[in-house]
Amino acid sequence: MILNAVDWLFIILYFAFSLGVGVAFSKRAGASIQSFFVSGRSLPWWLVGTSMVATTFAADTPLAVTGMVVKDGIAGNWLWWNMVLSGIMTVFLYARLWRRAEVITDVEFTEIRYSGKPAAILRGFRALYLAIPITCITMGWVILAMSKIVTMTMGIDKWLAISICLLVTVIYSTFSGFWGVVVTDFFQFLIAMTGSIMLSVYAVSAVGGIEALKAKVIATSPHGTAALNFLPRLDGSWLPLSTIFVYIAVIWWAAWYPGAEPGGGGYIAQRMFAAKDEKHSQLAALWFNIAHYALRPWPWILVALTAIVLYPDSKDAEAGYISVMIDHMPPYLRGLMLASFAAAFMSTISTLLNVGSSYVINDFYMRFIKKGADQKHYVFVSRLTTVFILIIAAIVTMMMESVVGAFKFMMTIGAGTGLVYILRWFWWRINAWSEITAMTVSLVTASILMTMGYTTDTNEGFTVLMLVTTIISTTAWIIVTFLTKPVSDEKLISFYRRVQPGGRLWKNISDRIPENELIHAKPHIGLDFLNWILGSLSVWFFLFGIGRIIIGPRMHGFLYLIAGVILFIIIRIILSNKDKA
Repeated sequence: MILNAVDWLFIILYFAFSLGVGVAFSKRAGASIQSFFVSGRSLPWWLVGTSMVATTFAADTPLAVTGMVVKDGIAGNWLWWNMVLSGIMTVFLYARLWRRAEVITDVEFTEIRYSGKPAAILRGFRALYLAIPITCITMGWVILAMSKIVTMTMGIDKWLAISICLLVTVIYSTFSGFWGVVVTDFFQFLIAMTGSIMLSVYAVSAVGGIEALKAKVIATSPHGTAALNFLPRLDGSWLPLSTIFVYIAVIWWAAWYPGAEPGGGGYIAQRMFAAKDEKHSQLAALWFNIAHYALRPWPWILVALTAIVLYPDSKDAEAGYISVMIDHMPPYLRGLMLASFAAAFMSTISTLLNVGSSYVINDFYMRFIKKGADQKHYVFVSRLTTVFILIIAAIVTMMMESVVGAFKFMMTIGAGTGLVYILRWFWWRINAWSEITAMTVSLVTASILMTMGYTTDTNEGFTVLMLVTTIISTTAWIIVTFLTKPVSDEKLISFYRRVQPGGRLWKNISDRIPENELIHAKPHIGLDFLNWILGSLSVWFFLFGIGRIIIGPRMHGFLYLIAGVILFIIIRIILSNKDKA
C-alpha cells in the first residue's frame, strides 16, 4: 500500500499531538507517585470511562474479533461477550469499594485486606508477576497485531515503524505519567472509532450492501446461516454445547484476564482509583461497559464478515481485517486509518507501561527495596522502569504467533482465580494463602494440561483446559482457605472500617464496629445484585439491538433497545431509592 502526502500528514500530526501531551503534563505528573500513577484522584467519570474503553481498544482487538468471526461466526464473540457479567458486577458491587480503598494499585489492596508475612509475600510476588510476565505478554500480542498491520500496509520495515510508535508512546507515558495516558486516551478513542466505522462502511459497500453481504456470508462460510447468528446454536458441531457452557457459565467468574478481572482489577481498577469520588468511579465503569460491549464491536464484525466473503481461502483469518483496509479504503483515507490503528495501539501500550511500572514501584521497590525516599526519586525510578518493561515486551513479541491464541492462553493460566477476587471483598475467611494457592495451582494445572496435548487452538481443547483448571484450582484454594489461619481480627476490623463492603459474611466483624465509625452509606447487597442482573441484560439488549438494526430484522433491534432502556430506568430508580435510604 502506497501512502500519499495527505496520509503522511495525518500520521505526523497524530504523533506530534501525542508528544505534545507528554510535554504539557510532565510537570504535573512529576509532583508525586500519586500524581504519576492515579492523577491525584481528580478525574471526572467521562474521562476515566473513555480511557478504560480506549485502553481495551488496541490494534489487536479488531484483528482478534475478525479471527473469531471467521472461525465461529458472529457468535464466536461470546468468548468475550460473556464478560459483560464480570464487568457489570464491577459497576454495582466493586467500583465504590475500590475507590474507598484509596490504593494506588490493586496489588496494594492485599496488605489492606490480609495480614502478616503471607500478605507481604503475596504483594511482592503478585506485583512482579503482573508487571513482568503478564503485562509483557499482553503488550506482546498488541505489538504482534501492530506488526501485522505495518507489514501489510507500509513500505518500510515493520520493526522500524513499530519502534517509532513505541518510542513516541514511551516518551509521553514516561514524562506525563497517568495524566498523559488518560488525556491521549480520550482523543485516541475518537480517532480509532472514526477509523473503524469508516472502514466498515467501505467494506460493506465493497460487497454490495448489507443484504448482499448476508447472502454471500451464508454462501461462503462453512457454517452457513449459523455464521450470522448472535447466539450459538445448541446443536452446532462447530461451536459445541460444552464450549458455549464454558463461555457463558464459567469464564466470566473463573478466569482472570487483563481488563475484565472478576471484581475489577488492573488498569480498570487504576482508573477507578483516579476518579474524583465514588460516584464518578461507578459512572466511569458503567460507561466503559456500555461502550466496550454494546457500541464498539459492530464495525469490526461487519469488516470480519466482509473478509469471509472477499478472502475465503486466507490462511491468516486475523489478517482479513487489514486486507479489507488495503483493498477497499480510498487512498486519501488510509493515513487516517493507520493513525487510528496507531492511536489504538499507543493507548493500550501507554496504559500497560504505566500500570506495570506502578506494580514494580509501589508494590515492590517502595515496599521491599527502598523505603522512605523522596517522591522525585520514586518518579525517576518509575520512568526507568517504564522503559525496562517496554524492552522486555518487545522480546516477548518475537515469540508469539497468534493474537487470539495469546488471548486464550492468558485465560487458561488464570482459570479458577476469579472467584477468589470476587469473594475476598465479601467473605472474611478468605486469606492471602487462598490467592497464592489459586494463582499457583491455575498456572501449574494449565501448563501440565498443555504439555499433555490440550491446546487453545480448538474449541474442544480450550473447553477442557478451562473446565479442568477451574475445578482443580477452585477446589485447591477452598481447601487451603480452611486449613490455614484466618486473617487477624485487627486487620479485618481495619479493612471493614475503611471499605465497608457489607453483607452477612462480615457480620461477626461489622458488629464490633460502632455505628458512628461507619461513615459510608449503608450497603444494600441484595439491590446491588439485582442491578447487576438488570445491568448485564440491558447491555446485551443494547448489543443485540444495535446489531439487529444494522443486520436485520430492524424491528427486533428497536425492541431490544427499548428493553435495554426500560431496564436502565429501573436501575436508576433503584439507585435513587438506595441513596435516599
